[in-house]
Order: sequence, then C-alpha cells, then structure tokens
Amino acid sequence: MTKAIRVHQPGGPEQMRWEEVEVGEPGPGQVRLRQTAIGLNFIDVYHRTGLYPQPSPFTPGVEGAGIIESIGPGVEGLKEGDRVAYAGPIGGYAEKRLIAADRLVKLPEDIGDDQAAAMMLQGMTVDMLINRVRPLQKDETILVHAAAGGVGLILCQWASALGATVIGTVSTEEKAELARANGCDHPILYESQDFVALVDEFTGGAKLPVVYDSVGKDTFLRSLDCLAPRGLMVSFGQSSGAIEPFAPGILAQKGSLFLTRPTLFSYIEKRGELEQSATALFDMVRSGKVRIDIGQRFPLAEAAEAHRALEARETTGSTVLTIG
Repeated sequence: MTKAIRVHQPGGPEQMRWEEVEVGEPGPGQVRLRQTAIGLNFIDVYHRTGLYPQPSPFTPGVEGAGIIESIGPGVEGLKEGDRVAYAGPIGGYAEKRLIAADRLVKLPEDIGDDQAAAMMLQGMTVDMLINRVRPLQKDETILVHAAAGGVGLILCQWASALGATVIGTVSTEEKAELARANGCDHPILYESQDFVALVDEFTGGAKLPVVYDSVGKDTFLRSLDCLAPRGLMVSFGQSSGAIEPFAPGILAQKGSLFLTRPTLFSYIEKRGELEQSATALFDMVRSGKVRIDIGQRFPLAEAAEAHRALEARETTGSTVLTIG
C-alpha cells in the first residue's frame, strides 16, 4: 500500500484527505512511477472545487517527477530506474501512481526532480503561449497578469529573452520586485494602480498586440481596453473566478479583437508536440535564460495548506509538494 490525497466530494481544501491506496501493476502502455516531487497548479483547485468536474473519489495533481519502478507490456524507450517528468494526466498527488508511458519525458541529468515538478506544466504553458498560440515577436510590448506567479515569472523571463517589453500586474511591492528581477520591465500594483491607464502611458497610446490573462473575472473586460485594433486576448485561467458571459459584439466595438482560450493539453496531445515543447523548455532553462523559482514547498500530506496559500495569493513562483 501507498498513500495519496483523495477528494471524495467537491469543496474546499478540507475535502482533501491523506489516505492509503493500492496502485497495482502497470497495464499495457503504462509504467508505475515512484514520485519524488509534485507540482501545484491552479487547475488542481478547479478540479477540487468541481469547476472542472471529476469522478468521485479522485486524486488531484497534473504535474510531477519521479523514477520508473516497473513497466507494463508494450512500453518502448523507457526502463526501470529512468528519471522522468510529466504534465497532463491527473492523479499526481500520490507517492506512487500508474501513468501512460507516452505522457512521460526523460529528464536530462542537469534538471533536478524538484525543478522539473515545478516547471513542466507552467513552462510548457509558456512555450504554448508565446511560441504556438501566437509567436511573440522581438520588440513587441505585452501585458502579463499575475506576473509574480509560477507561469508569470517564466513568461516574463522567456518573453524578455526574445526581446519583448513586458508589463505585468502584481498585488504587492514584494511581488513587483520579484517580477522586475525576472524580466518584467513595468510592474503594476493592480489593487492601487489603473493598469489600463498605465498601459496607455507606457505604449504612448499605441496599446498592445497581445494580453496574457490567467486571472479571469477581475481583469478580463478591462484587459480588452489594453489591446490595439486586431489585438489578441489570451485567456488561459480564472484564478479570480469565471469570466461572466458577454456579447461577442464587444470584440468588434473595441477594434476587431481576437479571443482565444487555450489549454496546454490540446497543444501537447500528440507525442511529437509533447517532446518538442519539453525540449524547448529544457533548452531555455539549461541556457540560463529562464530560471525556475520555487517559492515554497509543502509536504504532500499537507496539500490542503498549499491550496489555502495558493487561493489566498500568498505564494510566489512555483510551489512543490514533497515526499518523504
């Protein structure tokens, strides 16, 4: 027997229970993974609350790293003892788990397990945002909401490395300094400053070609006012709540704007896409152009406390759940 976090009904962090589970042997195309580190992401909150419904009970978590313990029939290219990481298949808040082998990528020797668990989902999300959803161009100016969060810090660094100018919203002076140290040229304290007015000031009235928004309800409509005609609104999260329904005509009124709601899993569905994205991420980290900031660690058994901190916006950078 091993242990995992289980959610028996949707609700708050108190619904997360540390329980014994039986993992069993891997089936065709699967491996059994002994996990060494697990990433915390806002999608885990959406699963826990029922915003993204899951069968009951279930184990949350979509990102982690570990060592392969055993291999099922038909698995090629992997062996027992390999260090691997993943982003996507739910079930990560566990000491051990079964997982489809084709969702795993081997870790380079110079990428640590904690580092991998902290960056796979968030880092490949950034690759999706600035290389696939819309290739970011040198000398463009962009707006990144939640610039001091896990995705935000990676996005600021990667965009800066490509030659872009980054405007970012944050909640505190401390987070503003962290964002600035990670490539954000113009941090904005969104609770006390008008980000729409400041975007207009920073761009000399030209506004922006693209906005990256993981906050949702609190920022969505005003972010549209930051876009130049035919600009793109990239809505990829909703930490403040779901975006309220709006008439599509508002996109026309504000300059024939484009809107997309991408999810990483659609962009790494094919094996080749997964490998390409992971390789791009590893290359950026190994080059030193992107540093992975692990702002806090929690024991896996205390995942509920990690969720409380995340929802209260008390975290910075990435959060890792540790085992042992």
